[in-house]
Amino acid sequence: MEDRRAACYHGLVVAVPVVGRGDRVALLCAVVLPIVITAILIPFRTTLPSAVAVLLLVTVVVAVAANGYRGAGLLAAVSAAVWFDFFLTRPYEQLAITRRADIETTVLMVLVGVLVTELAVRGRRHREVAATKAGYLASISTTAGLVVSRASPSQVIALVKDQLGVLLDLQACRFELGRFGGMPVMDADGQIHSGTTAWDVDHDGVPAEPIELRAHASTQPVGRFVLTFQPGAAPAIASRQVAAILADQAGAALAQQQATPSHRTRA
Repeated sequence: MEDRRAACYHGLVVAVPVVGRGDRVALLCAVVLPIVITAILIPFRTTLPSAVAVLLLVTVVVAVAANGYRGAGLLAAVSAAVWFDFFLTRPYEQLAITRRADIETTVLMVLVGVLVTELAVRGRRHREVAATKAGYLASISTTAGLVVSRASPSQVIALVKDQLGVLLDLQACRFELGRFGGMPVMDADGQIHSGTTAWDVDHDGVPAEPIELRAHASTQPVGRFVLTFQPGAAPAIASRQVAAILADQAGAALAQQQATPSHRTRA
């Protein structure tokens, strides 16, 4: 599982997948800490109860797994089990266990590590979902505030273009006033269709050609954002629905412009 960092661009907060420094540190700890702990315990292995050694190793596994990176947590569990076997169980310095109690202890250590890792991964995923939803609300609120403040349509459109670029991971985005048709359309519900053909974005990704996202004033389209996606892009349905809301906020700004028809909108 990759780390997701909150990024903010012109009022849009989204969770951007990255391989974070924290994950790399967790991987390093998963490899190094179990062998360090077991090496420290070598002088005491004939007198130290196995339960104490296991408790120390499980603590290391839990600490690594708490980061929420599945790869690091599982690696820590396996690493702890291997070095516990190699250094602290008879026959020493061999990957072999002769006592049933040591076998059961090793298996339980791995199972605890796996369980803790999965719980941490689930918690991390929930935090990411919450952060993404908060980002959606923040972007809508920022744009709505600009519309309410009666900013010029050009300002609102520029903001929405920036937000769409981040939200949908676009290659390019432009706004066209009063032009429609000639390309696939993204509807308010986030669905994309070309004529009567609906696209399965989750399975096939978005069409390779530019896509039209209409900006409505009330229920009437007044312009469109022409979206060019990155190759292989497949934005989530929630992201596409938020994109439609943002586009309609640009339409609301254009509706306000009707009182001053001499003002031209450029984007």
